[in-house]
Amino acid sequence: MANNFKYFIGNWKMFGLPESKNILTQIDDFIKADTKFNSKYKVYITPPFTLIESYSSFFKNKTIKIGAQNLYHKDNFGSNTGSVSAQMLRAVGSDLVLVGHSDNRAEGDTNEMLKQKIQSALNNDMQVTFCIGESKEEKVKGNTFPFLKSQLTSVLNSEFNKIEDSLIVAYEPIWSIGTGMIPSSEELTKTIKYIKEVLNEIFGKTSNIKVLYGGSVDSSNINDLKIISEIDGFLIGGASRKEKNFIDIINKYFR
Repeated sequence: MANNFKYFIGNWKMFGLPESKNILTQIDDFIKADTKFNSKYKVYITPPFTLIESYSSFFKNKTIKIGAQNLYHKDNFGSNTGSVSAQMLRAVGSDLVLVGHSDNRAEGDTNEMLKQKIQSALNNDMQVTFCIGESKEEKVKGNTFPFLKSQLTSVLNSEFNKIEDSLIVAYEPIWSIGTGMIPSSEELTKTIKYIKEVLNEIFGKTSNIKVLYGGSVDSSNINDLKIISEIDGFLIGGASRKEKNFIDIINKYFR
């Protein structure tokens, strides 16, 4: 039976110091006090690699789970300077990892590498959030749906969802990231529905894979986004680095 949780995943990108955990402490306090709704959502934060171990230890048995923003596509130890594998991430407490973010695709992630990253993460008992999204150029050409389908079918296969909720998809149009622009409600509804149709083709008609939206999500537009029932949660960038903004997003979503 599929869960009905909404996901709020914060991607801190290149931000954070040890003392930045105070941001998460305030978010944790809010969630614990939110007894009316806190059983309806899950919160993950993906800080830089340097903070995963200390944060996961500090927030163990609390309301926030800690994830990673990326991983190396091979899992064996090797001479890969600066790389961090799924095994290493899991060992320091990462519960989730982002795969396929547009930042990493732009730096050279290929479809084959993305497949290996997903498989490696799943082999190490981490939940995967697989990111997809079209550029402004693809959107202008009217190529959004074929582009998204290619991103999904070129990487995902039915083996990746053997364990329920091991895989989440985040739709994050590149042209929306950090720009303050988001798709219209009608456009976003159609796109999320289409993504779920493609996922059903890959995994079967009852895949129930959650599809999140990301791209300039903040407390000023969450009221517009929450009316789109097809969205199962949000991948949140800059607004996740400020406790008030992140709390306001959750608060406004449920109230």
